Amino acid sequence: MLWTIAWHPGFFSFYTEVISIQISIHGAGREVGRSAFLIDDKILLDYGIKPSDPPEYPQGDVRPEVVVVSHGHLDHCGVVPNLMDLEPKVIATPPTKQLTRLLAEDTMEIAESSHALVPFDPADMRQLLRLTREMEYLDAYEHDNHTITLFDAGHIPGSSLVYVENGKQSLLYTGDIKNTDTRLLRGSKIHYPEADALMIESTYFGKDHPDRQKLEEKFIESIRYTLDIGGNVVIPSFAIGRTQEILLILKEHRIPSYVDGMGREVTDIFLKEPEYLRDPGRLRSAYGYSTTVKGSMRKSLMDEPCVVVTTAGMLNGGPVLTYLKKIYDNPKNKVILTGYQVENTNGRTALNTGTMDLDGEIVKLRCQLEQYSFSAHSGESELKAIVKHMVDRGTTDVFCVHGDRTEEFAAWIRQEYDVNAYAPKIGDEYLI
Repeated sequence: MLWTIAWHPGFFSFYTEVISIQISIHGAGREVGRSAFLIDDKILLDYGIKPSDPPEYPQGDVRPEVVVVSHGHLDHCGVVPNLMDLEPKVIATPPTKQLTRLLAEDTMEIAESSHALVPFDPADMRQLLRLTREMEYLDAYEHDNHTITLFDAGHIPGSSLVYVENGKQSLLYTGDIKNTDTRLLRGSKIHYPEADALMIESTYFGKDHPDRQKLEEKFIESIRYTLDIGGNVVIPSFAIGRTQEILLILKEHRIPSYVDGMGREVTDIFLKEPEYLRDPGRLRSAYGYSTTVKGSMRKSLMDEPCVVVTTAGMLNGGPVLTYLKKIYDNPKNKVILTGYQVENTNGRTALNTGTMDLDGEIVKLRCQLEQYSFSAHSGESELKAIVKHMVDRGTTDVFCVHGDRTEEFAAWIRQEYDVNAYAPKIGDEYLI
């Protein structure tokens, strides 16, 4: 009988069956951001940026033959162009391909304006578009002895779970996942294939999201109150997914708004790929109900009470800073955060201290600051349901990644089920 060793730092165990999947952690280990996971030294699952100040990148050397981009958010696709000198095959859904391009172009533009270094150039961008193969959900891609299949993750349009088989073992990687419906998307349905290993995001382990309808009601009530007392409302929103969700909610409640920043271009991309949307007609109507900010409009936009939906969602750069300079010192005004705020971002600092950095000056926010969890991630109960589904279907190893409480998540899994569960750190390697 052949004995083999399953290994990760500080832990050894013996199995009586052939070991056949190697997993290397290059990002998103016990943190949110810069997802990067190398499978069998060949297939890279995501390659993103941690949107802190300054940005943080994946660690360690990777030389993949295939890069699978789970979805078009900066923390999953932000530095994929940096790998183009290796000429890997890149796998993505059509929306993810276009969002990766858009984010890379924006990264280069920001770097140029701030005289910062960026780890890729326009030639890399052209190479990326040339090497990217568009895949629809349930399509299979063969490489060497590996088969890669994408499933709908319900997180943003085009987001994917990634299923990797190598002929002996299989791995399901959730990327970022949402199992319940939003106005923009249908949630991912838990009908995933059997897999030996599960790699699951953990962003909201330890927290369930509030009832969506009640959340919307409080959100709308807060906006209307501020407008009634003569204040302005700035809603910093992630350009990809969140801006569109907020526009849908505002339209439903007949609140006119202005939309600024990258969210405009992203909405155009989504409307060109309507099959990835829950209701493209409704999004088109909501987008038309808002007013696009152009040219010099920003200078006078806050002269009368209004609502502005704009990037960046964590207050790090973008048009939002222009609006904040105008409203931060007036208690009648309000800033409404609508998503997760990564550590060391302006948004997290504002929530924790009531201060933020406005072009190098630390200012005290006298305006009101609120946060509503319009999250496109699964909450704790949904994450637990995914684990149960997979373990019931034979999963024996679970990797908790992309979260601040991965160790707690892994401990819960070990206590609840008779399986191996890990909270890997960057630099860890595993054989399963």
